[in-house]
Amino acid sequence: MSWKSKADHHSSRSVISQKWTLFLCLVCFCSGMLFTNRMWTIPEHKAMARTTSIEAEELKLVSGGCDLKTQLQQNEVNFSSKDIFGKVFKTHNAIHTLDKTISNLGMELAAAKSVQESVQRSSPLSEDSKQTDTSGRRKYLMVIGINTAFSSRKRRDSIRATWMPQGEKRKKLEEEKGIIIRFVIGHSATSGGILDRAIEAEDKKHGDLLRLDHVEGYLELSAKTKTYFVTAVSLWDADFYVKVDDDVHVNIGTLGETLARHRSKPRVYIGCMKSGPVLSQRGVRYHEPEHWKFGEAGNKYFRHATGQLYAISNDLATYISINQHILHKYANEDVSLGSWIIGLDVEHIDDRRLCCGTPPDCEWKAQAGNICIASFDWSCSGICKSAERIKEVHRRCGEGENVLWSATF
Repeated sequence: MSWKSKADHHSSRSVISQKWTLFLCLVCFCSGMLFTNRMWTIPEHKAMARTTSIEAEELKLVSGGCDLKTQLQQNEVNFSSKDIFGKVFKTHNAIHTLDKTISNLGMELAAAKSVQESVQRSSPLSEDSKQTDTSGRRKYLMVIGINTAFSSRKRRDSIRATWMPQGEKRKKLEEEKGIIIRFVIGHSATSGGILDRAIEAEDKKHGDLLRLDHVEGYLELSAKTKTYFVTAVSLWDADFYVKVDDDVHVNIGTLGETLARHRSKPRVYIGCMKSGPVLSQRGVRYHEPEHWKFGEAGNKYFRHATGQLYAISNDLATYISINQHILHKYANEDVSLGSWIIGLDVEHIDDRRLCCGTPPDCEWKAQAGNICIASFDWSCSGICKSAERIKEVHRRCGEGENVLWSATF
């Protein structure tokens, strides 16, 4: 065989061998893939928990960079604006109703406590105290408490002879006009002593005293004022509670007409508003031991009603009754009352007819048709020598009896 023939034969065998080699490689590769998929598929372990839908959601939130705040915001979207406002409105009404209920319960508690204390002292309840059934108490226009002391018998008698009705007229004033008037006094340091027996005899004669569970003393006027409001609220349900000193002349009819105009207002504080100096000097009248609370020397008090006569509405008197144990007392009782009210949502009404001067001031105003409600001398913080002079003031500045009985409140 020639060299050319050998070469051709060898070339054809090489081609065939390459084809078979390629084919065998493909077969081996496919066999290997099949074998690998069968043998190396890792079975799921029976003890391994499957990922739940909740976990998947959490993983999704974490992977997306979402925090708890974002999740809450997404949950809030499920509530419509109408549902949210509806719930807020219902909550507001519920809170308002609860506040009103608490206020009523507080007033009833104060009334019950007053009756209980009277029983514990073994003192018979007065006719006024028997009216403390809060379920059906009569509504009055105002209760006037005349602040007095053991040594002021002549002042009380002078008021009984002038602007305060007596006997059947006083009862008629209560029944027809809804006006209660009482002299307000506590007891002496020696309970049951000669001073207390004299007051008891006077009350038995006139029946116009309101006895307080309070020890009398000039430095205790703030405590007495607080006790007066607490006691008055427990005995009578009135629109207004008035405090007046026993050396001041008052026109009851004009006072009633004035207060009646403010009946629709919930929280009212009426008086001659002033802002006197805070006196830090020891030994002077009206000295304020806690003067440092009002700032530097020479500062003035906050605006408050002068102590000769002022009135507060039912809501404020009830507030004092409920919170009596935590209300701070300053040296001056008018300042104390002003401090109890200054932080509340209250309308301060400054009526200068509550602080007219004695004649000729109140007389000129009456002639001009502007009848004064209260008259006194600023120099004496009341009518100077009131037991002797109040009759003259009543004659010249009094409103006249017809004004009271013809007035409609």
